[in-house]
Order: sequence, then structure tokens, then C-alpha cells
Amino acid sequence: MIKRITNFFRDGIYFDHYLFISITLLSIMGLVFLFSASQGNIETTIKQSFFVFFGLILMFLVSQLDPDFYKSNALIFLLLSVFLLLLTSLTGKEINGAKRWLDLGFFTLQTSEIIKITLPLFLAAYLFDKSLPISLKNTFISIILILVIVNLVRIQPDLGTSLVILIAGFYVLFLAGLSWRFIGASTGLFVLSLPYLWNNFLEPFQRQRILTLFDPDADPYGSGWNITQSKIAIGSGGFQGKGYQQGSQAHLDFLPETETDFIFSVIAEEFGFFGVCILLSVFFFIFFRCLYLALNARDRFCRLTIGGISLLFLSTIFINLAMVIGIIPVVGMPLPFISKGGSSLLSFYIAFGIIISMATHKKLIRQ
Repeated sequence: MIKRITNFFRDGIYFDHYLFISITLLSIMGLVFLFSASQGNIETTIKQSFFVFFGLILMFLVSQLDPDFYKSNALIFLLLSVFLLLLTSLTGKEINGAKRWLDLGFFTLQTSEIIKITLPLFLAAYLFDKSLPISLKNTFISIILILVIVNLVRIQPDLGTSLVILIAGFYVLFLAGLSWRFIGASTGLFVLSLPYLWNNFLEPFQRQRILTLFDPDADPYGSGWNITQSKIAIGSGGFQGKGYQQGSQAHLDFLPETETDFIFSVIAEEFGFFGVCILLSVFFFIFFRCLYLALNARDRFCRLTIGGISLLFLSTIFINLAMVIGIIPVVGMPLPFISKGGSSLLSFYIAFGIIISMATHKKLIRQ
């Protein structure tokens, strides 16, 4: 009996111990940080704990499905996520002037978090068998699809998520063999179109955030408040930090959005440079583990999917960190597995479940 159970876990379960343990550790760290960032709010921490528990189970279940299931159903997943985006624009819940959420009663779903995963998955399924470098026809089809979806998210408005979706799509194109000549031409065209994009695609508050980036002291008690307080919190942490739940910027309500966008500032203030290094070490371990899995995946579709999603994960971290230290404008980007928010949290659990599936289903090829 024991031998049969052992064989089942050895041959019937698809599992990557390194990713599962590191993501579980990161999730627990997130709960500890959130408890302090929420000023000891038990209800918030318990609610997030539920998402963590459910997310880990979901990640495990998603990882058991064969990659062929994702490849054959990638278009269905994309169409479903686009439908949810359109439904959100019509009947979504509006919060602070943004309509990004569907109220499901028991859960408020941010639909753009789903398409962050389904778009790179579909592009990987579409491009995996194309010749290298990919043709102009396939390139333009992919770019048009990316831009349409990015615009659907942008008008919610959600500049941060639309930026991440744009990056995620182009990551897959790059990994699929996009020519450097095309990349150079596109970059030049983008630079030339910046004035048009500034006047026609950005909301007034988004333009203000960009202007604040260059001169936060111009309005220190208004548009520059968030980033100024964030820098003070990070700088005051020093090497060892002020101690758990001892951060003055967060606990005296100087720092805004401590549970979501600026939770890293709370961590830096309370745990200092040493604590930040530990957190970043876990992040980078997960990323480099994903790169290793991508290089050893069973086929090109799996490599594209793992590569695209893992680079998306890294970009989300970078955007959040760059935002809170004042390198880029404040765009509203949660820190993966750390910030409060069920939709973002569950989307990353699903993403890593897909990565584990792509990395561990090799026996069907070898037999």
C-alpha cells in the first residue's frame, strides 16, 4: 500500500519543489508584511490568507494539466478574457473613477489580471511553430492583437496593467524570434509618436503623474505627496530597519496605499536594506528557476510560455519597485504575492501553475 502511494506521488503528480516552496515562503512573508502594512487589521490578513490558501491549491491543480491542453485551448481562454474585459466596461464596478472590476458577489474580479496570462499564452500557441525569424505577417497580426487588448485595459483606465500587458505580449514576440531590425524601427516610431500619445491616450491625472515624476517638489502636499512619503519611508529604514510595526510613515498615516502599491516602502522602513535583500533574493530565485525550467522545457511552446510569463513576473516587480522609489510615474502596480488583492494574487498562482505544468510534463514525450 505504501509503495503504491509512493509510486503515485512519483509518477502521477507533476510538481516542482523549488517553485512551490519558494512561492509558499513568499506568500507567508506577504501575509506578515500585510499585517503590519494594514496596521494590524486581522480581517484584511485573514481575507488575504484565504486567497493564499486557495491560490496554492489552484496552482497545484493547474500544474497537473498537460501543456497540450493549454495549447489547444489558448484561443478560448483569450476570447473568454476579452469577453470579461468588455463586460467590465459595460457593467463593471466603478471605484475612484475606474471601472476595472466585476462584482461576483463573493469576490470582486479585476478582469485585466486574467488577460495578463491568457495573452502571452495565446501568442506562444500561435507562434511556436512559425519559422524564425517570424514573418512580417505574423508579427503585425500579433501586434494588432496586443494593441487592441492594451487599449481595452487602458480605457478602464488602468495604465499600469495595460503597460504590463503590452510588455508581456512583446516578450513573447521577442522570444519567438522578432528581428532586431523590426525592434529598432518600432522603437524609433514609438519615440516619434510620443507627443501624439501624450495628447490623445493619457488621462489628465496620468499626465500629472508623469510631470510629478520630474518635479515632485512642485506640489509636495498634492500630486507629489505619495512619492515623497515613499522615499522618506524607504530612506529612513537604513540597514536594519525600525522594527516590525514600528514604521512611522505607515503607522502615522503619512504613506498612502500601504497595503497595495506602496507596501514595499513599508517593508523597507521596518526591515531596512537587510530585509529588502532577503525579499529580493526570493524573487530572483523564483525568476532564475523559471529561466532554468524554460531552457529545459519539452518544446518551443513551453519555452515561450515559461519565458513570457516569468519575464512578466520580473517586469511587475521592477515596475512596482521603480514606482515607489521615484524612477517611473506612479501607475498602480501591486507587488506579486505581497500586496493585498485577490485578483492579482490568484492570477500569479495560475501563472506559476502553468509554468510548473510546462516544466514537468516531459514523460509523455520520452515514452
